[in-house]
Amino acid sequence: MSNYQEILFVSTGMSDETDALKQALSISRNHQARLTTLIIHPRFPAHLAAHEKKYEQSLMDNLRATIQTVGLEIGVTINDVMFAMEVERHTKPAIAIIKQVLKNSVDLVIKQAEQKDSGKGFMALDMDLLRQCPCPVWLCRPITKHRQNIKLAVAVDAEYEREEGRKLSLQLLGAADSLAKDCSQAFSIISCWDYELEEYFKRNPWTNLPEEEILSLVTAAKNNNLANLNTLIKQADMSNNNTIHHLKGQPEKQITQFIEDNDIDILVMGTIARSGLAGFIIGNTAENILQKVGCSVLALKPNGFVSSVKAY
Repeated sequence: MSNYQEILFVSTGMSDETDALKQALSISRNHQARLTTLIIHPRFPAHLAAHEKKYEQSLMDNLRATIQTVGLEIGVTINDVMFAMEVERHTKPAIAIIKQVLKNSVDLVIKQAEQKDSGKGFMALDMDLLRQCPCPVWLCRPITKHRQNIKLAVAVDAEYEREEGRKLSLQLLGAADSLAKDCSQAFSIISCWDYELEEYFKRNPWTNLPEEEILSLVTAAKNNNLANLNTLIKQADMSNNNTIHHLKGQPEKQITQFIEDNDIDILVMGTIARSGLAGFIIGNTAENILQKVGCSVLALKPNGFVSSVKAY
């Protein structure tokens, strides 16, 4: 189960952030967590310094007004949460945000996703946070449904080479289970499997394997993957209803198609793969999925991830 104590809401003041604020206020109240709002904006040129303070004040006033409006709508007041507001000027906003995370031991970053023209994928700042922010990042898109009707899914990999892969899958299942408690109390578990040699054996006349033997190999691969998935689910010891979707094929295709076909509102997923001695990097599969989804995303990294950004 996820237990958030320090939540950072990031505002750029450039778009409607109502949906992200709803989530931030609700989760802060439900987890009795401290909520800090960080307003971040680019530095003004020296000759416009006099206008910068006025601009910052307008950002703070607008955010306070939005918080009040959102709070009335969802039944949360500032008094219901431990609240603070900060403003920072920075030419590299992702670095400033991650420094805040590191300095204040933030458990969760919540931010409104910057909107692309296609409605899918994420812009540069959001991708920087997904790549380098050490704590979970929730990028919110508008959800018009009542919270009890929100559709939630988590993508896990049942085939892992290292222990951190198993632990990350358990983290993802725990985060989805915790999130389900705050909304629909149910979620979908998506896991993909494939037998890489299937097409090779079918198309290569030199192997000369009977069709029934190929089918037996494919079935064994499927059953082994499903057994691993069921073990993970049992170890996660979740309390909310869940439905398993064991999909055959490449994750970037199957997961994005599932999200679209099932009108998923929030996807919980991992964003990291291991790359030799260089440490953790964002995986190609995760990158491809992130550029194709149009829903909100809660992205986690494995324990032990170290950002290239330093606190000081």
